[in-house]
Amino acid sequence: MTKRKEYRDWRWQALWWHHFFLLWTTVNAQTRYSIQEELKQGSVVGNLAKDLGLGLSDIYDRKLRVASEAGKQYFSVDAGKGELVVNDRIDREALCGQSASCVLPLQVVIEDPLQLHRIEVEIQDINDNSPRFLSNELSLNIAESAAVGTRFPLESASDPDVGSNSLKSYTLSKNECCSLRIKEIEGGKTVPELVLEKPLDREKKSVHKILLTALDGGNPVRSGTTQITISVLDNNDNFPVFEKNLYKVSLGEKSVQGTVVIQPKASDADEGLNGQITFSFGSRTPDSVLSVFDINPSTGEIILKGELDYETAKSYDIDVTAKDKGSPQMEGHCRVQVDITDFNDNAPEIVFTSQPKPLREDAPSGTVVALISARDLDSADNGKVTLQITKGPPFALKPSYSNNYALVTSGTLDRERFSEYNIEITATDSGSPALTSKKNIPVIITDVNDNPPVFTQRNYNVYLKENGVLGGDMLSQSQSFRSCMSPMSEYSDFTLIKPSSTTDFKEVISVLDASLPDSTWTFESQQGKIRFGNHAPMRAQIALRYMT
Repeated sequence: MTKRKEYRDWRWQALWWHHFFLLWTTVNAQTRYSIQEELKQGSVVGNLAKDLGLGLSDIYDRKLRVASEAGKQYFSVDAGKGELVVNDRIDREALCGQSASCVLPLQVVIEDPLQLHRIEVEIQDINDNSPRFLSNELSLNIAESAAVGTRFPLESASDPDVGSNSLKSYTLSKNECCSLRIKEIEGGKTVPELVLEKPLDREKKSVHKILLTALDGGNPVRSGTTQITISVLDNNDNFPVFEKNLYKVSLGEKSVQGTVVIQPKASDADEGLNGQITFSFGSRTPDSVLSVFDINPSTGEIILKGELDYETAKSYDIDVTAKDKGSPQMEGHCRVQVDITDFNDNAPEIVFTSQPKPLREDAPSGTVVALISARDLDSADNGKVTLQITKGPPFALKPSYSNNYALVTSGTLDRERFSEYNIEITATDSGSPALTSKKNIPVIITDVNDNPPVFTQRNYNVYLKENGVLGGDMLSQSQSFRSCMSPMSEYSDFTLIKPSSTTDFKEVISVLDASLPDSTWTFESQQGKIRFGNHAPMRAQIALRYMT
């Protein structure tokens, strides 16, 4: 019978280890789906149960849950069908802006045994946005002496869509003075320019109205328009000219308010008021720029007045205008690009993908205790995170993918020595100086019946008076025995086997482990034997000698 039990134990351990290694093969696997944005709630993304090799019953029994790394829960699982479905409105432009790729990472956690699957859902763009100008009307003041071929930069339209659905071209309504040219600037962006094709005559026509249309590449095509109003002015021969069309500058994220960012310089060949220049931001400058920067109208210095946050805005494009004081007033333009450099101002964050559960003390090395991930909002080295745990406890961190780890056992557990561990995890980024954060994970070790009760002595002598009353109370002796036992005896009971004579005799005291119910064993006083059911309890014995 003992050999059969050992064989069953061996088979169980072999199956457990096979399942454990299979778990880690599954953890490192990755499933990817692709859907369009703006799908209705309840739309099916994919058959999650089938793709992960799970039965429908596993969804309930193993407490499957989906966690979004984006924070908002855009997806849920239809437990009846095992399908991953859309749970909330998905707007690609709100999630990923104009990034060419938009992927929502998900973590699927399954318990008993603990498993982690990484799911990626690619969000495809649809043509749900039209090109849009910041304003519906654009005013230009052009002197009647302006030379044919002079170019005037116009406002660029924007389209949140990407790829073929993004902004593709511009058109100009039919008119008698101007044509349209597209200028490509750094970064692949395009700017429409109005080109003067014929001399203007204010006395013949003082105002020209032209419609500028922006078109995207979607099917069907979507468009946006703005009205250009040209006012023909009397002569002010020269307009201000900047030294550069584009100025570039880098600015640290922690720059203090009042810092001079850059000073674009312009000149005007005219004299007197016609040559005096004032500087300002362009009329279509967005609030995101106006709230952070200011400009000195006399010198053109651009000054930092707000707080910078690299994680919110990595760069700013600023349109600067230089106007003279002539009549009519002439103006010139340049563009300033301010690139923000990251500062290590975000400490890494430790996130528990699954909370630790009580762990049996006979759990083999490599058992998964909890799933952990780390993240840092900073970029480059400032956002690279490593995790470490305190040395000593028999636990280790096993990396899986992309800042995800599993806390596993790395040695033998013994509840009688340590019934609980408080494991400190430290996350450190690679910034200079490095930032750290810490979290503690309490792990409770549960007991298994691996220790017999132990007496501190093998023999005890007890003296009784002769002619003692039959059936006399032995409570005080029992108490003395109990006090001499190891702490494990507090879970045990005494059983006395009757002596065969009343003069000089021995008794055997058996200490039976009370972790088993009384129904599993019986004491037969006539034969002096103890019989057990299917499970024998742990036991220890001492000899008790009575002397009269």
